[in-house]
Amino acid sequence: MFEKERETAIEAVMKASRLCRLVQEDMLTDQTLEKKDRSPVTVADYGVQAVVSLSLQSVFPQDPLVGEEDASELKDPANAAIKEKVISRVQDVIPDVTEEEIIAAIDRGNHEGGGRGRHWTLDPIDGTKGFLRGDQYAIALALIEDGKVMAGVMGCPHLPVSMKDPDAERGCLFAAVRGGGAIQKSLGGGDEQPVRAHEIEDASQAIFCESVEAAHSSHSDSEKVASLLNVTAEPLRLDSQCKYAALARGDVSIYLRLPTRKDYEEKIWDHAAGSIVCEEAGATVGDVDGKPLDFSLGRTLRENRGVVATTSGIHSKVVSAVKKVLQ
Repeated sequence: MFEKERETAIEAVMKASRLCRLVQEDMLTDQTLEKKDRSPVTVADYGVQAVVSLSLQSVFPQDPLVGEEDASELKDPANAAIKEKVISRVQDVIPDVTEEEIIAAIDRGNHEGGGRGRHWTLDPIDGTKGFLRGDQYAIALALIEDGKVMAGVMGCPHLPVSMKDPDAERGCLFAAVRGGGAIQKSLGGGDEQPVRAHEIEDASQAIFCESVEAAHSSHSDSEKVASLLNVTAEPLRLDSQCKYAALARGDVSIYLRLPTRKDYEEKIWDHAAGSIVCEEAGATVGDVDGKPLDFSLGRTLRENRGVVATTSGIHSKVVSAVKKVLQ
């Protein structure tokens, strides 16, 4: 089940990962544009959304897309130079596609989501700041059907194939289908390898994974949770949904995204792909109140607060500690 969707999503993310690496090879300061919310967005953001949108449209033309980007800023004459770079990079990966088709593909990401039917959701560059400084970022694509994540693929172009080997090849792809387990493969090729979360029963033996950016999750609250659980290991700090990947393959045992403000609503594209990869690897993913993530409500997880993802054996203990700290 979902084999065609899985294959299409993997191929799309592989193409998108290639585009990202091309952009990084010649990244210049003028390839960064400031959005109204002041978060940096790059040629790669737009290019990836175009490549993935075009790839999905060619196989599943009726499936809508919930994407992070839209092409409004690229249509501004002041950003003509950036638009030209986007067009060029997309054509490097998908030859013969026109400028009009690329712009339309980016704008296809305006679907509102919801709990009926099926749609895809995409974060083209999750961890933009990591991308800009040559660190961790992810391309995260997921299929949602009737409000439930059914498949997910993450490309992590800078993540080592093995965290135990600092000289290891970099560039991984993770994929999962509901009920079918999770895999990792090298972006350079090779066979798929199953991944499994590292099971522990003693929370004090856990390793935390946190955001690099303190604005994304409260580091001070994470430290308090770690203290309650008697965790002494230094946390692993990574940008993007690479944190989900690290949990899925056993590099870490706990990933917390703790609220930094009361009114913030998590976006579905920030968690859909990573959550199914973790769940299919045997981990448990929910929010800080212990509730499952609800992807049926549109473009945000408005009924959830934060995220708690852990190996299954310690999940309830971690949620209890989180509740104590947040209260």
